[in-house]
Amino acid sequence: MLLVAVSGGIDSMCLAEKVRLEGGPFAIAHCNFGLRGEESDSDEAFVRHWADAHGIPCHVRRFETSAYAAQEGISIEMAARRLRYHWFGELCREHGYSGVAVAHNANDNAETLILNLLRGTGLKGITGMKAEGFIPDPEFADVPLYRPLLSLTREEIEAFAAENGLTWREDRTNASNDFKRNKIRNQVFPVFKEINPSFIQTLNNDMERFNEQLSEALPTEVLPSKPSGATPLRPSHCPAGSGPLPFMKPRAATGFEDNTPSGRAEYELTEEIWDGTKEVKQPTGELILDADKAGELVEGTWETGDWIRPLGAPGKKKMQDWFTDHHIPADEKPFVRLYKRADDPHHVLAIAGWCIDHSVRVTQSTTSILRISAKKL
Repeated sequence: MLLVAVSGGIDSMCLAEKVRLEGGPFAIAHCNFGLRGEESDSDEAFVRHWADAHGIPCHVRRFETSAYAAQEGISIEMAARRLRYHWFGELCREHGYSGVAVAHNANDNAETLILNLLRGTGLKGITGMKAEGFIPDPEFADVPLYRPLLSLTREEIEAFAAENGLTWREDRTNASNDFKRNKIRNQVFPVFKEINPSFIQTLNNDMERFNEQLSEALPTEVLPSKPSGATPLRPSHCPAGSGPLPFMKPRAATGFEDNTPSGRAEYELTEEIWDGTKEVKQPTGELILDADKAGELVEGTWETGDWIRPLGAPGKKKMQDWFTDHHIPADEKPFVRLYKRADDPHHVLAIAGWCIDHSVRVTQSTTSILRISAKKL
């Protein structure tokens, strides 16, 4: 079950509605930071009412944010960030949630890039947020963090809200230019839009390219063993750069420049006993999944009707949409190797070199794993 962070604003209400419409089970977490008096309490009441109306479990916590910020000598924004992510981690560990979804969007990503550039940044600061990663809290660094709306602009989110008749709470502080982020959003971005109406998408595309180039320049990560259970499998199960360290990104359905047609890789499947204590290497192009859950696999290519639920995602995704999200050109789609469930030939369990389906993830109960590895012919 997924945990969805909901503030009551338009972004998080759209996220909650999208997850609800996809039909997967989820719970809500709402933070009352106590920074706007009755308005904060009204936000809490609004989220509680929405959750009750739809039968969604709802967790709420009130924080002494100002006192915590003064105690730690940090800004209110940083204090709120620390408090909410630590609490999200606690909820996931206590209730067994598969990860946390937050409502960051393409505009948020662009604003963060500009903020980073203005105060000075390195490589990490120009690669932007990632659609999938881990909670930025040292105690809960293994808890997955998802940003399902990251590719959507605020205009697209507003359109979705209008089409679905959603209501939400407006935070009056968003109109104030006392905060740097608001000043960029309210004063700088309108000028950018005059110069380039598509500047939000342009900046997000730039960040994606920066991340790809950085990933290609760095070695893959070797993961330590985890005696308490199955080792978190990265990077094969996550997009490039989605974890605490950047990873190399496998090229779409390729792997080696060899004598195969157009340099595309072949793959081999090997089954192994798994006790959850082994050291795992995740070289580029390899996937690991639970062999018993996968059962018999059928190797093939994309067909209309194919779908996958990417690891940790709240619901199904059509392969056509997955191709679009990952910028796979039309002439490459026939070469993307898919492994499908034998008894459900449209259910994709693995996209070679990219990701696995959530249903075949390795867990503490896994006893046998299947490796799908690129090989050089």
